[in-house]
Amino acid sequence: MDDKIVDAVTKTLRSGWITTGPQTKTFEKEITNYCGNKKTICLSAWTTAAELLLRWFGVGKGDEVIIPAYTYAATANVVVHTGAKPVMVDINVSDFNINTEAVRKAITAKTKVIMPVDIGGFPCDYKALMEMVQSEEVKAKFRANTEEQKMLGRILVFADAAHSFGARLSGKVSGSFADVSGFSFRAVKNLTTAEGGALAFNLPEPFDHEEIYKQLNIKSLHGQTKDALAKSQVGNWKYDIVEAGYKCNMTDIQAAIGLTELHRYDTESLPRRKAIFDLYDRGFENDERFIRPVHTTEEKTSSYHLYSLRIAGATEDQRDEIIQHIFEAGVSVNVHFVPLPLFTFYKSMGYDIGDYPNAYSQFSKVISLPVYFDLTDAQVAQVIDAVKSATAKVLSR
Repeated sequence: MDDKIVDAVTKTLRSGWITTGPQTKTFEKEITNYCGNKKTICLSAWTTAAELLLRWFGVGKGDEVIIPAYTYAATANVVVHTGAKPVMVDINVSDFNINTEAVRKAITAKTKVIMPVDIGGFPCDYKALMEMVQSEEVKAKFRANTEEQKMLGRILVFADAAHSFGARLSGKVSGSFADVSGFSFRAVKNLTTAEGGALAFNLPEPFDHEEIYKQLNIKSLHGQTKDALAKSQVGNWKYDIVEAGYKCNMTDIQAAIGLTELHRYDTESLPRRKAIFDLYDRGFENDERFIRPVHTTEEKTSSYHLYSLRIAGATEDQRDEIIQHIFEAGVSVNVHFVPLPLFTFYKSMGYDIGDYPNAYSQFSKVISLPVYFDLTDAQVAQVIDAVKSATAKVLSR
């Protein structure tokens, strides 16, 4: 949060537009230009954006949405809110992303959406997922209940891209990998608007993205047919309420922060995060106690959101003890994420962590190391030393 952001917010405050207005509309257009998708709408959070998208597509009671067991609770919670069932599947052994073969086995006639999650900013295998939902075998299972579902004629792939803004896959940028992608811009994300999110649409013909944008604007403003910007035009005050919508629009204050962040994202933010990843990679290479995260391949480039280091052979209790020693050395770390079947709410719904061995194995060994713009090289070295020292204390016994 530097003077550039303070100045942008101050200018917005003095402009008279503090809710959804010209800054938000500009931010939406610039996200679309950056990501290469067809249309973007900015909203109050990833969570509200995702629920709005599911409801727009007609997901409800009796439907199923396939998600990974290894993700933050929001991915599943939005499905529950619609009345549909989250169908959890396991993740890969090599990374933290959804396993495509597990997805294939989980598809039924009730499946309406597949929601892969780009954990840590590393893209899922969208090529395989898109080929899967477009295959005649899978399309034959699909049962459309709404006009939107009939128009698509298959399962919708909705990317949980909360972590992956700026990630690359086969020359494309996150936001253009799937039918629709959901971004998060809350405080801890690479690009922040304090709180906020966006939906990046990339649907095939004959979908009218301008019409979808209008529909979602209405849904995000209590079903009101005009936003404040439109009503501010001379003589244009009159509006209608066409549905019982929600209240989840983005404000111009948030968008002012986001625009400042976006303008320096590729030149400052991503390069610094990559440099931190490179320092960690060198610090833990050739040490069999550690499994470094996959963040770059020939086809994929991460957004460098989370450096998810695994302690080889560690149990969950040993990992927790290692974390305690790291904290005692003056370094803050975290765990991303606790698999959903370990939480009381989802256990009570019948989910069993025993059904997701890869998710539990990854969770039991992982420690998320600090990655943020102002982290210095000296502090990265301090983190590495703290992790190695803590690991030696615990695993040497």
